[in-house]
Amino acid sequence: MSASPSAADGADARVTTGETGLELDLGWAIRMVSSAFGRVATSSVEDLPGGPRGYLVLVALASGEPPSQLALAQRVNLDRTVTTYLLDDLEARQLITRRPDPRDRRARQVLITEEGRAHLERAQHRLAIAERHLLADLDEADSRQLRLLLTRVARTAQREALAPETDC
Repeated sequence: MSASPSAADGADARVTTGETGLELDLGWAIRMVSSAFGRVATSSVEDLPGGPRGYLVLVALASGEPPSQLALAQRVNLDRTVTTYLLDDLEARQLITRRPDPRDRRARQVLITEEGRAHLERAQHRLAIAERHLLADLDEADSRQLRLLLTRVARTAQREALAPETDC
């Protein structure tokens, strides 16, 4: 198997194995996993304002330099207006705080609070249990490989989402 499979490899696998059903369809697999993960993720983070969105914001804030609100919205792929309302809710619960950016006083940096870190740790623990259940048919190496591959695909998707639209 080559390191970078061609687009036809999925079709080749179907011909070789004789399978032509949903089991080898990427769209079906993504939908099934996304649906199942959405259910377990939502229940794992339901105590956070914004549920899964609030969780993603806290994860994004937990490491690195405090981003501006705009950079944070882009990083977690949320509309700026939605992000503002979500940050208002997270701030009201004292999970984040905002301050003027020292490099650009027109912009505001978003920081996670200690209370936010504590909520995040609890949510990550609950989510890890749910993820183990969802990935039960994979051994540890396969689970790690799946995460790495999905992260690479997600980065490509994020680049595409952030790329300026061009006319064909």
